[in-house]
Amino acid sequence: MRIGLGCDHGGYNLKIEIIKHLESKGIECVDFGTNNASDSVNYPEYGEAVANAVAGKEVDYGIVCCGTGIGISLAANKVPGIRCAVVSDVFSAKMSKAHNNANMLSLGERVLGRGLALEIVEAWVNTEFEGGRHSNRVDMIKAIEEKHTK
Repeated sequence: MRIGLGCDHGGYNLKIEIIKHLESKGIECVDFGTNNASDSVNYPEYGEAVANAVAGKEVDYGIVCCGTGIGISLAANKVPGIRCAVVSDVFSAKMSKAHNNANMLSLGERVLGRGLALEIVEAWVNTEFEGGRHSNRVDMIKAIEEKHTK
């Protein structure tokens, strides 16, 4: 599995912790920046970079972080084919993958502690899309996207 990660300055420390955790599990990580917590940067650039890599199949999944996880997810979700879920609990992490086939996860460094964030990442990475009745709903989401991107 190959996961792309990106963040702004408000999510930098969490991104680094996630990369360490994933690499310790043998998961390849591709870091799309930013590279420090002290220089203020614009989260849309990093959300889009990771989303483009996921949509372009350069990576299997994406994880993005900012202060709340909200702004960077909004940017990522503008890329066609992206389903980026902002998650703050383990159950929602599992369901975002199992029922919604989320191909990106967004976390807020100012919202989550390190331990919970890594539990969320672990749950999300290890959950598979259930398909079945959920496939129809994901297809409906794709149809809405297609209707509005023509």
